[in-house]
Amino acid sequence: MALRKIGINPTRFDKSQIKYYIILAPFVAFMLLPIIFIVNHAFKPMGELFAFPPTFFVKNPTLENFKNLFRAAQQTNIPFSRYLFNSFLITVIVVSFSVLISSMAAYVLSKKEFRGKKWGMELNNAALMFVPTAVTIPRYIMISILGMENTYLAHILPVLAMPVGLFLIKQFIDQIPNELIEAGYIDGASEWTIFYKLILPLIRPAIATAALLVFQVVWNNIETSDLFITDESKRTLAFYLGTFSAQTNMVVGQGIAAAASLIMFLPNILLFIILQSKVMNTMSHSGIK
Repeated sequence: MALRKIGINPTRFDKSQIKYYIILAPFVAFMLLPIIFIVNHAFKPMGELFAFPPTFFVKNPTLENFKNLFRAAQQTNIPFSRYLFNSFLITVIVVSFSVLISSMAAYVLSKKEFRGKKWGMELNNAALMFVPTAVTIPRYIMISILGMENTYLAHILPVLAMPVGLFLIKQFIDQIPNELIEAGYIDGASEWTIFYKLILPLIRPAIATAALLVFQVVWNNIETSDLFITDESKRTLAFYLGTFSAQTNMVVGQGIAAAASLIMFLPNILLFIILQSKVMNTMSHSGIK
């Protein structure tokens, strides 16, 4: 309390913070530039899209790019809402199960003793080094052998396991004192009760971060639609918008691509805004001391 009275780590704005704002303001502005450009670019009329030298800010904003996008979508056999539904369904399922599986596996690898535990974590860490391109062929062979082409499982299974999520959550569970879990056993709690009511509330920041990472991977994923799906009605919005501009003429296609980029970008930034405060604040005041 005394520290706050003399201006160290104040709870509200204090003139001593001005120097930090001055230092951080240029970095904040630099980081915001891509976001501002994406938003402005989507509302540019054709004349500004092809202007030279190119303009950063839109001068005459218009909704014509979005109108062209939805107008062209109506001319296809598959409605726009179908791609949106596919992406929403797949994203919700993958994020939910991926976070649950990663949390349970991280709890076992962190707090349980069994043969092969060390090698299990080493294999997960090794998986972090592989880029998606390196495992494309093995994934395709497995999906083909299992007969899951043109099914929603082809979208879900290849991205269900997230090594980075398991690694992140496991490191966070390592901070939980073993005495806390032992106290749960003494009180007669079952293994599932300890995990659900004791572990999960304490690792909310790690879960939120893992969920955000999984969402970004799944929502922007076009690989599964491109490799495993030939039925257009089962493809995702990311694939549809990513290839849509190529189906139109070059001039209109640039405007449609700009509008599509903003549509795909908005859920990512909105989810980040919602979760980032929770992640940072909970990590700082998690109660694990």
